[in-house]
Amino acid sequence: MEPFTTLTSRTVVLPAANIDTDQIIPARFLTTTTRSGLGRHLFADWRYAPDGSRRTDFALNRPEAEGCRILVAGGNFGCGSSREHAAWALADSGLRAVISTEIADIFRSNALKNGLLPVTVDETVGGWLLAHPGAELTLDVAARTLALPGGRIVTFPLEAFARHCLLRGVDELAFLLERSEEIEAYERRA
Repeated sequence: MEPFTTLTSRTVVLPAANIDTDQIIPARFLTTTTRSGLGRHLFADWRYAPDGSRRTDFALNRPEAEGCRILVAGGNFGCGSSREHAAWALADSGLRAVISTEIADIFRSNALKNGLLPVTVDETVGGWLLAHPGAELTLDVAARTLALPGGRIVTFPLEAFARHCLLRGVDELAFLLERSEEIEAYERRA
């Protein structure tokens, strides 16, 4: 995982509320235990027609979505089943952050464990972001801030341990492995 300190990017917007993990990555693509390649199946039932062609009216297929690293979505993003593949697919597609007024707890946990930053904002900020696709934003993980166009800065919640791991580019296992000497010393004393 690469460290996540700051990110400046334009947004791609999916205004729908209650986007669940089966919409993010349909169950038929859950046959893999690797993260690589899942991005091509991200929102597969929304992005592709039954014949496999790209739907030109879907936000992620539009030319202006190219290079966007921040997804803005309607409320209750990532609801549904616990599916780590959803976070994997978003990250594999190049996204680094998801912003919504509400993000499901299990999805939030899976996202953070995989270097994807889930950001919750209030209804006013969320409404503005949904109404302004392509807005350039800056996320600062250390400060837990989101800078909007025009200079407005809003803070977002981020648990201290998750922040620590994102800033260093480590997951929970790597965090523990970094402390293996301390753990072994403790075990010798016990």
